[in-house]
Amino acid sequence: MKAPKIVFLDACTVGHTDNLSRLSALGEFVSYPVTLPEDTIVHAGNADILITNKVLIDGHVMDSCPALKLICIAATGTNNVDLDYAKNKGVQVKNVTGYSTESVVQVTFSLLFYLLNHTRYYDEYTKSGKYFSSPVFTHFEKCFTELSGKYLGIIGLGTIGKRVAEAASVFGAKISYYSTTGRNLANPYPHLALNELLSISDIVSVHCPLTPETRNLLGYNQLKIMKKTAVLLNTGRGGIINEADLAMALDEGLIAGAGLDVLEQEPPQSKNPLFSLRHPERLVITPHLAWAADESRERLIEGIIKNINEYLNENR
Repeated sequence: MKAPKIVFLDACTVGHTDNLSRLSALGEFVSYPVTLPEDTIVHAGNADILITNKVLIDGHVMDSCPALKLICIAATGTNNVDLDYAKNKGVQVKNVTGYSTESVVQVTFSLLFYLLNHTRYYDEYTKSGKYFSSPVFTHFEKCFTELSGKYLGIIGLGTIGKRVAEAASVFGAKISYYSTTGRNLANPYPHLALNELLSISDIVSVHCPLTPETRNLLGYNQLKIMKKTAVLLNTGRGGIINEADLAMALDEGLIAGAGLDVLEQEPPQSKNPLFSLRHPERLVITPHLAWAADESRERLIEGIIKNINEYLNENR
C-alpha cells in the first residue's frame, strides 16, 4: 500500500501540540490552518485520509474526492460528516472520545467559582485602589456562600457529568440529575424530572449533547422555575439554553448568574442578546475552550494517530 495522503482541513482548531508532527510519519501530511466552505474540495484534493474538526464533509465533498477512504474527526461529535453517505460510499469515519473529560470538568468549576465567589468584583475592587484606604483588613460587600450543602443538578449524566458529580461531592454538594433520554438511570444519584431538578437546585450544570430533543431545553419558562439565587452552567453544547430567554432571565434577576463555554453560533454575532445585558456581571462566557487543556489536545491527536494506524493496519 502506498503512503497515504493525509490532509488536516482545520488544524488551527487544535492549536499547537508537540505530537501533531507525528502525523507526517504516517504518510504525506498536508495541514491547512482553516478551510472555508468554498475551499473544501480544493484542499481535500486527492487525499486518502481527511482530518476535520468542524469542516463539513457532505456527499458532494466525498464525491469530489475519489481517493478518500477515511475521515478522522478531530472531536467526539460527528454531526459535520454525512455518516449515511459515507457508509454507502465505503468511506470509514472515526472520531475520538474521552480525551477532554478532565479539562471540561475543570473549566466547569472555574466558571462556577468565578460566579459563586464574585471573583470579578473582588479582583476589580482590590486593583482599583479602594482596598488601599480600607479601615479593616477585609472586604465582603458581595456575599458568597459555600458549595458544601448546596444542591447541584446535572443535566446529562454521561462521562463528564459523572466526573462533575464526583468532584462536587468532594466539596460536599448534594447531587441529583436529569437524563435527557430517560435511559441512563442506573446511577447512585437521585434522578428527577426536569422541572423538579430546576426548582431545588442551587447550581444547574448542563452536560448533555445537542439533539432535537434537547434544543432549547431550557427557555424562559424553565428558567423562572429556578431559584433566584441559582447559577446555571453550560459546558455541553450551545442551543440547549435559549440565549434570548437567558438574557431576559439574567436581567430580570430570575437567576443569580450563568457561566457559558458554548453558544448556539460560534463565533457569536455582536447582536446576540447575551452581549448587551444590563447586568453583565451576572454572566461569564468563555470561547468554547473547556475541552482544550494542553493535555486534552495532546490526547486528541494521539486518538487521531491511533485511528489512522488502525485503518492502515486493516488495509495493508
